[in-house]
Amino acid sequence: SLNCLDWSLLTPATKEMVAQAEQLKGRFQGGPSFGSNFAEINPQAAEKLFEGGKEPVIKEEARLIATIEQIDRAVGIVPRGAFVKTPLGSVHENRHFEGLSLVEAKKLSSYFHFTEPVNLKNKTLLEKANLDPSTDFLDSLEHDIPEGSWSVQLEKGGAVVVLRSLLWLGLTFYHVPMTKQYGYIYFGTGEKNMDLPFML
Repeated sequence: SLNCLDWSLLTPATKEMVAQAEQLKGRFQGGPSFGSNFAEINPQAAEKLFEGGKEPVIKEEARLIATIEQIDRAVGIVPRGAFVKTPLGSVHENRHFEGLSLVEAKKLSSYFHFTEPVNLKNKTLLEKANLDPSTDFLDSLEHDIPEGSWSVQLEKGGAVVVLRSLLWLGLTFYHVPMTKQYGYIYFGTGEKNMDLPFML
């Protein structure tokens, strides 16, 4: 929105936009047309863009789209069992999901990244044998690198479980045990915490 009254959806991010946004550092300026010049950050990348007939500049709007995509891919999470995979391979919301128990809700292994799995493909056959293919088809948070990049806290006397990302500061996920209520929201600067391995 440019006037905080009329809102429109962002266009989907392309791989090129995400790759360019990953190279940029610093906070957002707040103007969609503000451009960041690659020649100052990565001269080699700027030369390739010049050779391809493109400007070595990324607009703030494109950087925002790419950053949202990065955050969703890295820390967009769902509780185990909230979605199911059918034998034909399609994924659907689980209508029978009644929430995690409090004991399960306190474990990182009970939460999955809601994106295409990466680590799951690297598991051995023995590890895969203990998984339920209908619910365990996504990557678990317990294997995230660096280890300790999630903070698990209980709020309201254990009535709400809150997970906070230490990699993308400002990302907060909540789940009310024994209910279908869960979700996440991001209030941050759009900067990845690259110092996290040194802070743990």
